[in-house]
Amino acid sequence: MNPTPSQAAALLRAAPIPAALREIAQILHDAGHEAVLVGGAVRDVLLGRPHGDWDLASSATPDEVQQLFKKTIPTGVAHGTVTVVHGRGAARVHAEVTTFRGEGRYEDGRRPAEVHFLRDLREDLARRDFTINAFAWNPIREVFTDCFDGLGDLARGVVRAVGDPAQRFQEDGLRAMRAVRLCAVLEYRLDLDTAAAIRGALDVLDKVSRERVHVELFKLLAAARPILGLLPMAETGIWARVLAPLTQEELDAAIEHVERLPRDPVIRLARLLWPLHGDKGTIEKIVDGLKPSRDERARVLALTNPALAALGQARDPAQIRRILAKVGRKYAADAAALHAGDWAQAVTIEEAIRGAPLAVGELAVGGDALLAAGLATPGPQLGKTLAELLEWVLEDPRRNTAEQLLAHLRR
Repeated sequence: MNPTPSQAAALLRAAPIPAALREIAQILHDAGHEAVLVGGAVRDVLLGRPHGDWDLASSATPDEVQQLFKKTIPTGVAHGTVTVVHGRGAARVHAEVTTFRGEGRYEDGRRPAEVHFLRDLREDLARRDFTINAFAWNPIREVFTDCFDGLGDLARGVVRAVGDPAQRFQEDGLRAMRAVRLCAVLEYRLDLDTAAAIRGALDVLDKVSRERVHVELFKLLAAARPILGLLPMAETGIWARVLAPLTQEELDAAIEHVERLPRDPVIRLARLLWPLHGDKGTIEKIVDGLKPSRDERARVLALTNPALAALGQARDPAQIRRILAKVGRKYAADAAALHAGDWAQAVTIEEAIRGAPLAVGELAVGGDALLAAGLATPGPQLGKTLAELLEWVLEDPRRNTAEQLLAHLRR
């Protein structure tokens, strides 16, 4: 849906805004301050999409906000943000109220070195990142504000920077990642001037904490149409700064393949890094640079194991089992999802490993049983014996019984 201003107002009027949040806005209004809802939640209501938390912006200064409410948390007073705790029981909200503000120079590519508070809504909206995020809704006066033709960009399906795009990206390097993430999530295209400004501000992106880049990248990769974010990510140069430079052929193949994978950002990230699978050190450096969780890191490294290169073409069940034994059962399903070229191959892989051990710990006998039977001695030789048993069972999983394993060793 692409609403007109009057339709936008009607949609926001009907939006399920928490009662306690309306009360906060009413208290600010009664004290002579403007209070408006801003940000992505407003945009998502207009698009009929599920929305996250509501953000309130106000002409009231942090001191004035703190004086008006009994319980507040000085979340980021220096930057104009106070969290207001309001309401009772399940209806209680923790609402961030941020003062209309203008910003001075940026020194770290993320935060302004100085902030000055404003009383004017338009000036506040003028410093926001994209036109489709620069809407405001006053729930008390029921006034919808769109100073930069954000509704037009919603209708056109365009992500466009507010005002001078070069200035916007010099202010905050993370906006470059947000731009391509929005393209993927909303299935929009990137405005040409905005894309050009990103190319000129990649050094500012380099200053941004990798944890924040990680969040944006994973949201992009979880989208239904990641290609719509990955293409501008490559074209603007973001890809080479966040991941690694690839040849055009490798890029095209990776982007095309990602679209057909499950909506799991870890599996999709592994595909983007697969062209580097012969260079574990580089992959580790890129992944560690994104500050992943321990599980995310382990999954990506397992899925880029060079041993998996033959999985997509393997037809012999024993060969498939040997390949997946290199990464273990924990990652077998992910590996099949990533490397099976088609549905038929995925079925072949699933049938090959069903009920089959893929690690020494899945054998029907363990080291203690071998020692008790006098078929092995403690030390490195025990591990070697178990590995040989696994190799024998990978050939035919029906051999994985204690009787057959022990008899095999005795022979």
